[in-house]
Amino acid sequence: MGQCFAALSDSDFSPNPEDGIMKALFSQYERVIVESLITSFGLDFLIKDRHGGDVDTIHNVRQTTDGKMEYKNRENQAAYDSRGDYNAAEYHQKDNRYTDKRAEYAAQKQANNLYDEYIGEKFDVNDKVDVEHIISAKEIHNDPGRTLAGIRGVDLANSDDNLCATNAHTNRSKQDDSVNEFLDKRGAGYTDEQKEKIRAVDARARKAYEAKLAAAYYSSAGFAKDTAKAAGKVGIQMGLRQVVGLMFTEVWFSVREEFSHISTPFELEEFYISIGNGIKRGFINAKHKYKDLIDKFKEGAIAGVLSNITTTLCNIFFTTAKNTIRIMRQAYASIVQAAEILFLNPENLAFGERMRAASKILATGASIVIGVVVTEAVGDTGIKSIPVLANIIPDFCGALVTGIMTCSFLVYLDRSKTMNHLVSVLNSIPSVSSEVDYYKRQATYFKRYAAELMRIDLQQFIDEEKVFSEFACRLNNVQDGTELNALLKDAVQKIGIKIPWGDDFNGFMNDKSKVLIFE
Repeated sequence: MGQCFAALSDSDFSPNPEDGIMKALFSQYERVIVESLITSFGLDFLIKDRHGGDVDTIHNVRQTTDGKMEYKNRENQAAYDSRGDYNAAEYHQKDNRYTDKRAEYAAQKQANNLYDEYIGEKFDVNDKVDVEHIISAKEIHNDPGRTLAGIRGVDLANSDDNLCATNAHTNRSKQDDSVNEFLDKRGAGYTDEQKEKIRAVDARARKAYEAKLAAAYYSSAGFAKDTAKAAGKVGIQMGLRQVVGLMFTEVWFSVREEFSHISTPFELEEFYISIGNGIKRGFINAKHKYKDLIDKFKEGAIAGVLSNITTTLCNIFFTTAKNTIRIMRQAYASIVQAAEILFLNPENLAFGERMRAASKILATGASIVIGVVVTEAVGDTGIKSIPVLANIIPDFCGALVTGIMTCSFLVYLDRSKTMNHLVSVLNSIPSVSSEVDYYKRQATYFKRYAAELMRIDLQQFIDEEKVFSEFACRLNNVQDGTELNALLKDAVQKIGIKIPWGDDFNGFMNDKSKVLIFE
């Protein structure tokens, strides 16, 4: 992979406000992990052949309506067939998001501050204004790609990025047509410049729409399981790289299952132990499930290397469980900074930008605290003796563990006593909403109390926040694994984190009495 987990965590991210903060962020992190699995190990060949492969894709199911393609999974076809008839009232009068948008536009028009988003002209107070579905509600309802992704049509149709203000003539002439169909039929009344603006609005809405479908479907357990099943059918055609990719897919299934069993009250130590057990169980399941494929490769090194990787990944989480206080202290600045962005929003970012910023800062914290440890540890397991896997596995394991750790930070942010105490104290601060800089003042209080809660010097805490922010920006420009490791090592040194196995990793792994030491 050319980019690290943190750099990818805010790409193609179009969160739905209806999902809530935690669900949206977790879905994004899972999407990055699944995409990394597919691309790192070359599993994308399963969905890219000219017949569509053995796995349903958003592109291919859309071709089932004209007979060019068939569904590969009958459950996906059943979901489309049972979508029900399009009911305009469900998408208009019965949904508050649509009616609220109409009221919002009416208020803006009365304030002489409303523009026709299609053609850019300001409305007069007496003009008739309609709320327009850029992608028609009917098209969304009947889109096989939407049902495949499992998203309600009304949630997509009435999201902010699919609604716009336009004049009644345009809205009622367009009806359920796409923009291109509308302009072909009734575009004579618009200038070329206006047509380009209309097409640009449509393109922007469709980009956001497709991103939501892709994020939901390609990170889903259903897609990953169909991919693994398809791989089993063509196993004889696969190389070692793809087979190992299937094994890691099984590991992710097992780890993901642990996230659905998080205990209440939340205990971080127990959670990390369960993740370590999930990794171990995933490798055991994979060896049993893909035994014939693995046996095909007679390279003597592969069994030993995979065993070492399993031990290394499990030990990282088992040892982390014993050092949760130290780990959370090292990542604390990034967690508080993400909480500040999510809960206070001192820079007044729009919802999507706020989520992207928080997503990236959390992932950066995980990358610095654990990413460099994992990549180096896995790189020293003997994997270098197998050229086809030498670079792929260390980079992917770094992304996988960073992703898991980032998700654990997210759960900590949502459920830990420390963060809940921080938020409750923040809520008790007297409101000064009349002041222009209210939210920035609240953010200052938040940082100050966060530092006091963990007994950290305030200036030291602020400096650590700056380090995480700086490295979050620098991660965008990383081109390869070597550059990423160098950057993370620099961050580790700046923050003062010591490598937990000392100077000699091979000696550490060969001595069963030794344990990782986080200082």
